[in-house]
Amino acid sequence: MSLHWPSELDTGIAVVDRQHRRILELINLLEVHLEDGDPEAVEEVLDELAGYTLSHLAFEEGLMEQAGYPLLESHRRLHRSFEESIFALAARHRAGEAVAAELAELLRHWLFHHIRSTDHDYVPAVQALLARRACAATERPIRPRRLFRRR
Repeated sequence: MSLHWPSELDTGIAVVDRQHRRILELINLLEVHLEDGDPEAVEEVLDELAGYTLSHLAFEEGLMEQAGYPLLESHRRLHRSFEESIFALAARHRAGEAVAAELAELLRHWLFHHIRSTDHDYVPAVQALLARRACAATERPIRPRRLFRRR
């Protein structure tokens, strides 16, 4: 089932919206490879999806920190909890368990719920930061971590 990006999830921060949309694209790609039954392609997308998501969370936190967002620490705690779930799934995968569908569901739920419930809260602070700088946020290259590769 291919997911489509609903416009109400846009934050209005172009770099963040691009990253959120890329995560959704990777979830859709993972589901295609799951349907195809290609374990190597699934593992490759698992790595890219998990690594990209973790890098996105760090990028987002950096923006919030620069903006002086007052709820940064509570937002970070949500991110750390989510990261622990990803690491636990990676460990289960390396132990031989099939977790790709579970990871896709976890990320799908997180993406839609987290953006609606918490990401939109930091938008005014980050937009104010960007307005003060009179420039757009610059994106650091995202280097995916290899979490799902079996050694």
